[in-house]
Amino acid sequence: MHHALRAFRHANYRLYFTGQSVSLIGTWVQQIAISWLVYRLSGSALLLGITGFAGQIAILFLSPFGGIWADRFDRCKSLIVTQVLTIILSLILAGVTWTAQDHASPSVTVWTAITLAMLLGIVQALETPARSSYTPELVGTKSDLPSAIAFSGGMQNAGRMIGPTIAGLLLVYFSEAFCFVLNAVTKIWLIGCLLMIGVAPLAKAMPAEKAWASIVDGARYTWGLKPLRYMLPMLALMSFCITPYQALMPIFAAEIFSGGASMLGFLVGAAGFGGIIGMVYLAARPQIRGLLRWAAVGPGIAGVALTIFALSHHLALSLACMVLVGFGVITTAMTSNTIIQTVCDPEKRGRVTSYYIIAFMGIHPLGCLAAGALASRIGAPYALAIFGVICTLGAAWLLYRMPMLREHIRPLYARAGVLEK
Repeated sequence: MHHALRAFRHANYRLYFTGQSVSLIGTWVQQIAISWLVYRLSGSALLLGITGFAGQIAILFLSPFGGIWADRFDRCKSLIVTQVLTIILSLILAGVTWTAQDHASPSVTVWTAITLAMLLGIVQALETPARSSYTPELVGTKSDLPSAIAFSGGMQNAGRMIGPTIAGLLLVYFSEAFCFVLNAVTKIWLIGCLLMIGVAPLAKAMPAEKAWASIVDGARYTWGLKPLRYMLPMLALMSFCITPYQALMPIFAAEIFSGGASMLGFLVGAAGFGGIIGMVYLAARPQIRGLLRWAAVGPGIAGVALTIFALSHHLALSLACMVLVGFGVITTAMTSNTIIQTVCDPEKRGRVTSYYIIAFMGIHPLGCLAAGALASRIGAPYALAIFGVICTLGAAWLLYRMPMLREHIRPLYARAGVLEK
């Protein structure tokens, strides 16, 4: 266990981990509150899908520009700017929701919430590449990087586990507006932690090439690394097929298990718990060798578990399946991120990370929209079951290609000082 915790030897990483952990809990509280607000007022599976789409579609288009920003400017200062913007938008969302209880129709409130979710998604698209590529600056040594990335992924899933549970309780006793204010408070906490970080920013020369040329260069570099050429599409397929369960979960909580906001929190929190298990497993690994196989095994686990969850009417079985879904998603995402941070050139890390973010988070809103549309026609259970089967088939194909990928990743690992079995 001491080996797994080696990232926490670095004081800067401890500060960053503490601030981001609290902030991500607030983010999940807000996301659950927005979904519940839309479902409470509309009862529409399609609008739930649109909400998930609006909240993250900007990541698909703007993450490459966020990657350029991360490569050209101080990442810590960039993160502070995006937290300030998030605070402003969250407080506006709280004010609109609070005042609309008496002065606006439900449809106006729903579409206002969706619009503000989209604006928050734009900020997230610019912030995420800086956040994801900042970790190597905080730990300093590559030997501690896998532990740091695993715990960074773990704190995201801790937020996914704790945040929805807190949101479910708050929505019982308070209102959605209270959840939005709480999210703003967590961002203030993160800003305080960022201001205390003592790492010197990396020296970055402003490149002569224009933004678009820089994006193309990053895409060409990413495509040239053959393992990433296979891993990132698999990650995108998993994001499209598996992660839309988050958008449709209010339907399962209310219609399948006859529950309310607290049931929603338990179901989403179970996936977060599975992510924590995946984080501990990855952090405890003594080396990166043997990690590549999880790029295929993780989506397979998530696909099978989501299919069973979609067709289950037993709460215990469904919760167990959500734990496996969370485990599969986090092991896949963190495997891809660890390999990227290990093998990529430092001056291109932000841009390559942006393509990872597109695959993991940018494709998610398209999946939400597709899942919402399909669920409105055939029902949420059958929609998620179909998506689960598709992801499982994709994982089986990548597992078949794994021997070839190992051959191509060996020289990349050798250059970075590690070797793949």
